[in-house]
Amino acid sequence: MPADLAFFGTVLTIDDAMPTAGALAVADGRIVAVGDRAAVESWVGPDTEVVELGDGCVMPGLIEAHGHPLMEAIVLADRIVDVRPVTMGDADRVLSAIRDEVAARGESGAYLNGWDPLLQVGLPEPTLAWLDEMAPDTPLVIVHNSGHKAFFNSVTARNLGLNRDTPDPKGAKFGRDAAGELDGTAEETGAVFPLIGGAIDPAGYPAMLLAECARLNKAGLTTCSEMAFDPMFRPALDALHDDLTVRLRTYEMSTAAMSTTEVIDNGDDVVRQVGIKIWVDGSPWIGNIDLSFPYLDTAATRSIGVTPGSCGHANYTREQLTEIVAAYFPLGWQMACHVQGDAGVDTILDVYSQALQDHPREDHRLRLEHVGAISNEQLQRAHDLGVTCSIFVDQIHYWGDVLVDGLFGAEHGSRWMPAGSAVATGMRISLHNDPPVTPEEPLRNISVAATRVAPSGRVLGPEERLTVDQAIRAQTLDAAWQLFSDDVIGSLEVGKYADLVVLSADPRLVPPATIADLDVRATYLAGRRVYSKSD
Repeated sequence: MPADLAFFGTVLTIDDAMPTAGALAVADGRIVAVGDRAAVESWVGPDTEVVELGDGCVMPGLIEAHGHPLMEAIVLADRIVDVRPVTMGDADRVLSAIRDEVAARGESGAYLNGWDPLLQVGLPEPTLAWLDEMAPDTPLVIVHNSGHKAFFNSVTARNLGLNRDTPDPKGAKFGRDAAGELDGTAEETGAVFPLIGGAIDPAGYPAMLLAECARLNKAGLTTCSEMAFDPMFRPALDALHDDLTVRLRTYEMSTAAMSTTEVIDNGDDVVRQVGIKIWVDGSPWIGNIDLSFPYLDTAATRSIGVTPGSCGHANYTREQLTEIVAAYFPLGWQMACHVQGDAGVDTILDVYSQALQDHPREDHRLRLEHVGAISNEQLQRAHDLGVTCSIFVDQIHYWGDVLVDGLFGAEHGSRWMPAGSAVATGMRISLHNDPPVTPEEPLRNISVAATRVAPSGRVLGPEERLTVDQAIRAQTLDAAWQLFSDDVIGSLEVGKYADLVVLSADPRLVPPATIADLDVRATYLAGRRVYSKSD
């Protein structure tokens, strides 16, 4: 039978048996032929849509292995003002946006996302007194760009019933002053997420999520993980299942209190829960990652409230992490643990090692997320345990200079996100953007991984660079493997879904620094075009 869709030109397959082909054919959403033009032309019938790629290239749909699309759908909707550094680089603009939103919203509350004093230099310290001055009568919540911290005023606390007697959630906390009163800060998901509940409109959520899918498709993404999944979203996903234009792989949030304690009917190739997420520590940008070495004493560290000499801290004790992993891992779940500090890496690798001794599993694909300060010895230990890392290389593009000059110095800041050392162990890694922390820009990830160029133009840790081919695999096939989905996506092979992205050039043949500037001409999910630049 004729194909529904055929491409002729440069086909980048990510298949070692045939890395480059001249044509590809699709029928019923699956790839039915990959090869040279002559071999695929026989699949073309009178109703086949034929795409001549010209100077472009078709490759597997890009994969965000560590994202938050269900939450990003909310924070990038109209109800929450986007003040991220990629939107507002100037502190005065941020402050103006806060004042305008407070004036416009009144009693319904002002919500803003993206506060970042490291990149928006000149922001004031968001004390409770300052927050109350900005919004004496209006609920005000400002979420830090990392998502690991939020600031809220007294009206918000009263409305939510928060006071000095409010217990800290597991793995999270509310800040308190010397007298034990709330100081208007919240750290980590258990404390931050409830603060923005007033900005969520359940009736409008389906439209928000479809808009999020469109953003992902525009960046060339066809699969995205959800690393902070709450079961409350499951009915919405069920209702929208057939309209989703991005495959979702979800990781349910975990606490020591446990939530999902048995394997559930976890979906299909469109939406599937594959794991459980733990936050071992927090964000380097707010000072709460678990390090063996101290933050520098600089204007930058003082702007984020770091005490001189601080090595940060973990969110959980070793015993709590052991309890969580022991509750889920034996049931067959994959574990994904957010960890930035090297001391935290030691802790979670110890916990993983014990879990594997107690409950051996050959193909577990246990994950470590971000791993900014991980050492070469820890990478080798992780690989030897069968642990895989998802690496946030885009932090170099935005915070590279701050890492070296402001936070950690050249020794630790230059080798931040050591992707080259990870791959050198033989580990299969993924690259990610952690949106909305940074925008969906997988092509920039490939570029940054290959160049490691900071905003100033200097190269950080050139020995940690990947080849372009390695970076492409980390954004496609190896990312799919991390998500237990490499059997159906991630490379262009017969039988796999025709999840495709058409680029304006072959990324292997342009200077690595320009890969981020390539155009996404079209994106396809199971052979259906879900984005076209020409439209």
